[in-house]
Formats: sequence, structure tokens, C-alpha cells
Amino acid sequence: MGPGGIAAGGRDVLDKFRAVLSKNKVKASLKEKCSSHKVGCMGLCARDVLVEIEKDGSKTVYQYVTPEMVERIVREHLIGGNRIAEWLVDEAYERFHAKQVKVVLEDCGKFDPEDIEAYQKAGGYTAARKALTSMTPEEVIEEIKTSGLRGRGGAGFPTGQKWEFGRRSPGSRKYIICNADEGDPGAFMDRAVIEGNPHAVIEGMIIGGYAIGASKGYVYIRAEYPLAVERLKLAIQQAHSAGYLGQKIFGSSFDFELIIKLGAGAFVCGEETALMASIEGLRGMPRAKPPFPAQKGLWGKPTIINNVETLANVPAIMRKGAKWFASFGTPQSKGTKVFALTGKVRNTGLIEVPMGITLREIIYDIGDGIVNDKELKAVQTGGPSGGCIPASQLDIKVDYESLARVGSIVGSGGMIVLDSDNCMVNIAKYFLNFTRLESCGKCVPCRIGTKRLLEILTRITEGKGMPGDIELLESLSHDVKNASLCGLGQTAPNPILSTLKYFRDEYEAHIRYKRCPSLACREIISSACQHTCPIGTEVSAYAALISQGRFDEAVQIIRKDNPLASVCARVCHHPCEAACKAGEGGGKPVAIRALKRFAMDYSLKKKLAAPVHREGLKDQKVAIVGSGPAGLTAAYFLSLKGYDVTVFEAKQVVGGMLRIAIPEYRLPKEVFSVDVALLESVGVKFRTGSALGKDFTIDRLFKNGYKAVFIAIGSHKSLRLGVPGEDLKGVVPSLTFLEAINTSKKIKTGKNIVVIGGGNSAVDSARTALRLEGTEKVTLVYRRTRAEMPAYEEEIEAAIEENIDMQFLTTPVEVLSRGGRVCGIKCIRMKLGEKDSSGRARPEPVEGSEFVIDADTILVAIGERPDTSCLKGNEDINVSEKSALVVDPETLATSRPGVFAGGDVVTGSNSVVNAMQAGKKAVESIDKYLRGEPLEIKYEVTRPSRYVPPVELSDAEIEELMTLERPEMPLLHVKNRKKNFREVELGLTEDVAMKEAKRCLRCELGTLDGQKALREMARGKN
Repeated sequence: MGPGGIAAGGRDVLDKFRAVLSKNKVKASLKEKCSSHKVGCMGLCARDVLVEIEKDGSKTVYQYVTPEMVERIVREHLIGGNRIAEWLVDEAYERFHAKQVKVVLEDCGKFDPEDIEAYQKAGGYTAARKALTSMTPEEVIEEIKTSGLRGRGGAGFPTGQKWEFGRRSPGSRKYIICNADEGDPGAFMDRAVIEGNPHAVIEGMIIGGYAIGASKGYVYIRAEYPLAVERLKLAIQQAHSAGYLGQKIFGSSFDFELIIKLGAGAFVCGEETALMASIEGLRGMPRAKPPFPAQKGLWGKPTIINNVETLANVPAIMRKGAKWFASFGTPQSKGTKVFALTGKVRNTGLIEVPMGITLREIIYDIGDGIVNDKELKAVQTGGPSGGCIPASQLDIKVDYESLARVGSIVGSGGMIVLDSDNCMVNIAKYFLNFTRLESCGKCVPCRIGTKRLLEILTRITEGKGMPGDIELLESLSHDVKNASLCGLGQTAPNPILSTLKYFRDEYEAHIRYKRCPSLACREIISSACQHTCPIGTEVSAYAALISQGRFDEAVQIIRKDNPLASVCARVCHHPCEAACKAGEGGGKPVAIRALKRFAMDYSLKKKLAAPVHREGLKDQKVAIVGSGPAGLTAAYFLSLKGYDVTVFEAKQVVGGMLRIAIPEYRLPKEVFSVDVALLESVGVKFRTGSALGKDFTIDRLFKNGYKAVFIAIGSHKSLRLGVPGEDLKGVVPSLTFLEAINTSKKIKTGKNIVVIGGGNSAVDSARTALRLEGTEKVTLVYRRTRAEMPAYEEEIEAAIEENIDMQFLTTPVEVLSRGGRVCGIKCIRMKLGEKDSSGRARPEPVEGSEFVIDADTILVAIGERPDTSCLKGNEDINVSEKSALVVDPETLATSRPGVFAGGDVVTGSNSVVNAMQAGKKAVESIDKYLRGEPLEIKYEVTRPSRYVPPVELSDAEIEELMTLERPEMPLLHVKNRKKNFREVELGLTEDVAMKEAKRCLRCELGTLDGQKALREMARGKN
């Protein structure tokens, strides 16, 4: 019955239990034995409402409990003695608690926070009695100093030392204050402690008051926490009635009164001098120090201020001893710390862990990992005053010193987990906006400096960042830190400085490339699909046109940016779908690739001519070396600009790996030929069977009048297995195998074929091998789990459907032979071990698990690297240690003037559309080079090139769309495809495509800048 539990329906659940247990049909004996009570936060807030049943000495916890579940729990569990398995918390609950150590939270979730007798039964107020009746104030202070307790609300100042300052300060009137003004975004530790065990805080204040000589204490708590205030008021009344507050407590000479002071929610009042000003009835504004509060605090009297968690630790230390408390944690950071674990972690909630635990243990053991298995990006600790710790620092210890070394703080205990969907520039802006709004305005550096910082961050996230903004942010951040009056301004720039330190590339992406890698900054991304597409295809525009039946126009939009549209409609890895906003919140992304496939099939069927708008001929020749996706894309757009383009291809067919490595059942030859014909229609010439280094050289190209050269020879040299026997006859690189099949060359394979690898090449090889005459069994061996396979999910599904044997968590150790030829492969099973820096569990061999798979042929598909041996004699073109060409990443220029390179020969094996992106970038650079202009690419915010009005929907259509499921791609039945190369995917029908296109959310219409730009297009201004 903390706020989370109440918000989830805790009151109704408790009322229902009491109502059911009071019914006449419930046995009297059960009524007598049964009691129910509310408790504070039980920690695992993600599973509220939580109900714990204690019966016959055992405990059972149910999760997500609703009033409708109560009668069954009473009937089957309380009366029948049978636990309801499907409602129990899972093993994650055990993991959530396994590495926690409860000191402050030991009694939260156990007893009724509104029952002082329950607190007393748990040992409550015995520590105060011990301190007041058998120890001097100096002995109490020494015990706290020995424990090593440090302040749990900020910088971690030693509590015993602070109390000693207060004790030694002269004066007959002193005060102790509990700072319960917890205002960090994502933090709820102090509030939960007061709501779950208010008497521990009161007892800690009694002991602290006695130690420093204060007869009056204040709890400064914000009025925004009504439940905490209500329970604290009741606890103070109960403590008074029991004689724990008031005059001569426990018969001693010590008097102590406790007063609640409600704050109005100003974050700055968490700063101790501003807090005291608020208690005095003044505006909550900080003052300069010294003098410090221990010398001159509330109403000019010596004052000690501790936060809730610090004071709640004191009774446990006094009861169990300083050495017991100091046994937890690290030498410098002793004890435990309460954190509010929130953000993109599965198990959000309130945790208490020993100091020195690692971030990895908190996130992956206690928190059970990242939601939806996404990639961990960072952990933000310390609230607005803290910093962002990158995933690379996941094994850092969580203590005051370690976090400070990486630019963050423990703070009050906020811990927000961020994944790949979080933009770090936006995160910094969020926290800075918070501190700017909460600034009291007293000092100029904070009042004006935070505003200026926010203005810079805002323009960066809107795609209006300028060169020098990063340096300006750094400089101004240090100025604000050094010159601000209080801790708010002194720490406000921390999120900026930590994100600049670890995520500078994201700032540069926003400023230089006008891109938000996390798709979070709406004014930059327009629509997530277009922003994510490496070649900027205007998905929302062509989806809108398809939804309205304007298929011809949809084809034009697609072809405008994509000369290989028919290819991409079948083999693109569709990153746009992963970014689709329709896929958030449990929905499914729009079937974007299927819609493109529909449009291109329509174009093929109607034989639509591609619109060609060539610029005037420049009478300059450009050579493209390689006819893969990068080379073909560059050739097409250079030809549109009027250049005389010739593509040189070493193979006898155009297309590189598109043509010889992708099976026909995925990409039919006649479909590929449509895109080749498009290139020929704009004047691109092809010379096949012309290999660089054999039939021509770079020098020869220039001598023959070519003014620029683009090298796009791909990455085709297969990586080796690194196991004994891999050079035996019958061990074949997957690309060699696929090329032989696609070009009708003979290749001997046998009955049993084993494929090693988990990418698309591996799955393509396995499915191709299955289609060959004589093949009886195909086995695919992959060292990790299915979930980690890089191949497309739909291809994996199809392979399994075709009865390919998938051996996951398996790795080869030796190739076996008979008569000099492969006869099998010896493998070993793997198990998942410790997590690596990416958060994935490392596969480790299982000792003694070796086994043999029969094999006539082994296809190796574990990756490829570039083969640049063809450039021998061209030492003026730099090559990396991994045989990749070295280029300027901005312009793709090599070390030789006039020679550019892109695609897999630069990056290593990559996707089709990423190679096409390199081709488009090369076009810009080559055009500038031939014009004699500086090789500088100007980037702009992605926007659609035209305005397409939203489709008009009837109420009935809207209702239908709300329940419409993403369509499955129709497939050729498995029995009709296993022994042939007919295309497997059949494409969407017109009706299905139009309905699916209507599911598009039209994200590009969702920003003010986007709406304005598109409205101007509609009026003909753009």
C-alpha cells in the first residue's frame, strides 16, 4: 500500500479480502486465524498489486492482484491449501531480492506502518532507549562514526562527523532537521521509507537530537506526498502517546519535540540553507557558506540536517552495532544504499543493496535486464545533479568514490536505466530543463547560465545546431558550475558534461548530420521510418499514396530515392520497421517492406516507365568498379547528373553478390533485371568479366579518360573456422557455393550438408542446399541462441518450416575426414555464461558434450572480409590491417585524388541498403570533385519531398483499423517449394496492402516544423 500499490488498486484488493473473509460461509476458525494488514512498498513496484500470504510458516507472493482474483485466492489457498501457480511471482522475484541487503527497508513490506505496536515488536524504539538511558551523547556519536555511515542524500558527508560538529557548536538551543524534500525525477526512496516505516525516521531523529543536544526537530517534507505526510503525522501522535516524544523521554532528562513542516515542492529547498529559509517562513533561497548550518543554521542556531534514509539507518546501527553495519559495503563507503531503480529495466522498484555492488549486478540480476531485450545504453544516477554512466562502465562499483570518478554521484538514490531508444542529448536537455525551472534565480550563473545552456541543447535537438556548439556547452557548463551559489547550479551541468564525455558522437550526429540516432528528437526525425532508412526513402508518403489507391505515384516516390527498388522490396533488412511508431506499446510495425513489394509488383505488372530527369551532359567519364548495390546506386545517380558512367564487373553477370549470392527463391533473376534495365535506360554502361588488377588498373582508367573512380568491390573473402581439418575437400565457403548454384555451375555436395553460421548467408546456404537433388538432411550450426541470430527472422522461420535442423548453442571443434574428404564435423555444446559488455551472455563450452554430425559437405558462413589484393601496385591507396580501403568517412575519398570507395570494401560485410547509402554519398563527393568544389557534404533534416493529405476514414474504418492485425506475408506452401527455386514470398493483395497502409501513423505530420513545411508544399511555395 505504497503509492504504486494504491495506484494499481491496492485499496480495492485489501477491501475485497476483508469483505470475503467476513462472509458467513467462511469458517469461524479461519476468521479467527486470519488477519490482514497493509504494508509499505514491497520493492517490486513493477508487479503491483503484490499480496503476500503467510500460512503454516511459509510465505507466498501473488503479483498483479485485482479484486476479481481475491475470492479464488481465499477459496483455493487459504481454505483449500493450494497455491494458485499462474498468479505467483516468477523466479525473477527471487532474483530481485537475492543480492539485496535490507537495513532501512528491512521492515518495509512486513508490518503495518500505521501500527506502532508492530514496530515495537520488531525492536522499535529500543535503540533510542539504549542511547538515552545508557550512553552519553559522545558515545552515540562515536558509534555512528565507527559505523562509517555517510549522508545518503547527496555528497555522502560522514554523519558522525557532522553530528560532532553540531555537538561542539556552542549554544543552548539547537535543531535537527530531516530533509524529506525528495524531488529528483525518478526518485521515491525517502518517500517510500516514510510511508513504509515512519517510526524508524522518528527514532533516528530522537537519537540524533540527543547526540547533538537538540530538543526540537523538524521534518521538512513536500506537500505533494500526502500519504507520507498522513502516516508521519499519525506516527508522531503514536510516539507522543507512547512517551517516545515530549518531556523526559524514557525517564531521562532529554526532551524532544518533532514538528512537520510542509514544503511547496521547490527543488531548491532540498539545499540545506534554502530549506531552513523555508522553515523560517522566508522564500526558499540558498545563502553563501560559511557559516555552515552546524555553526549557524535555523534561526541562527546550530542545526544538523540529515535526509530520511540517513536517519532511518541510525536505529539499526544502535541496535545491532557499528561493526555489523560496517561489515557491508567498501572501506570508504560502508553499509547499504536504497535506490529507486526505474527506466528501461524489467524489474523496476525500490531496492537496497550493499555499497560496492556493480551496476551490472543491479541491472541484470536484480533488475532482470532490459525491457524487450534492447541494448543498454547508459545508467543515470544522482538525479539532475548526477551524470550518465555508459554501458562500457557496467562493471563499476556503486559507491561514492567510484561514481565520482566516472562523472556521476550516488545522490539521494535515483537510478534510471536508459536503452538504445533514449537520446542522450535529449536526456541532458530534460534534466537541464528541470534544474532551470527549479532555479531560485538568486545568482546570475544559475539563473541565466542554465537558460543559455538549455537554448543550445534545444536548437541541437531541433536540427539547428551549429559548429562550435559542443565547445560552447563545455565552456559554459564549467562557468555555471564554478560560479553558482548553491549545489543546484553547481551540479546542474553534470548531465551535459557526462553525456558529452561518453556520448559526444550523439551530439555530433545532431549537429553535423542532423540525425538523432535514437529517433527521439521529433523536430529532427520527421518520421522515424524515413529518418532510419539509410537512403532516406519517403515511407510515409508512399504508404499514404498506397492507402488512397494512388499506386503509380507511390512507385514514383519509391524510385526517386532507390534505383534498386525491386531488389530492396525483397531483400532489404527493413530497419524502418524496427523504428516504426506503430510498433510501440504492444502494437506491430507497419509492414513497410511488404508495401514496397506491393508497389513494385504493381509497377512490374503495369510495366510502368521510370521517370528520368537527367541533367545536361557534362562530357566527363566516371568509372565504377563493382556492380553491387553501392556501385549500381552510384552509377544511377551519377548518370542522372549527366556523367558518362561505365560499371566494371569482374563476374560475367551484373549485380555482384545481389546476383550471385542471393537465392532465386528470394530474388528472382527477372526481378533483378528490371532494376538493371532502369540503370541502362539512364545511360549506364556495363563491362562484365573485367576484373580490377587483372584486366585493368586504376592508372589505366585515368589514362583512358576517366576523371573519377568509385571502388565498390564488396567483401567476399570468407573467414576461416580456425579448427583442424577445415582445408579438407568438401569444406566450401558459403559464397562460393551460392555463386555456383546461381550461375548454374556444377558443385558436388552429397546427402548430408552442414552449414556453420547464423547470418543471412548461412540461412540462404542451408535453404539452397535443401533444394538440391540428392540432399537428404541440412543442419545449421550456430554458437549462440536463436534470439541472437543476425539472419532475418522471417528467413529463420522459413528454414525451420522447411525442416532444416537448427543446432543452437553449438560450435565446431574439428572437421572429420575419410579418404581425404569430409565425412563429418565434431561439435561441442555451449552454455550461456557471464554477460559481456553488450549485456549478452557469453557462450562457453560444456565440458564432455562433444558429438559428431555426419556431413558430406560443410558450408562455412561465419562472415567475409574485403579482398583488396587487386589493388597491388596502387600503394598510394591506403588499406587497413583488415584489408578494407581507408577513406574519409565524410566524403568517401581515398588517399589518391579522384578515387573514392564505399560499401562493404570499406565497412566489411554490411546490408544492401547501407551499401546503397555509400553509393549515394559517393555521388555527392564525386560531383563536387569534378566541379572543382570543396568536398564538403551538407546535411539537412529529413523531410518528405511532397505533401500527401491524410486519408479520409469513416468511423467504421477507424474502428476496423484499431483492431487490424499486421498482415503476414503470403508464402508458397512448403511442400511446393522444398525442391525448387520458385519465389517463396507471394506479395500482398491490393485490398490488404491498402488496409495495411492505412495503419501508418503519418509521423511526419506530427511536428510543428513538419506541418508548416508540408502545408507550404501543398500551397505550392516549396
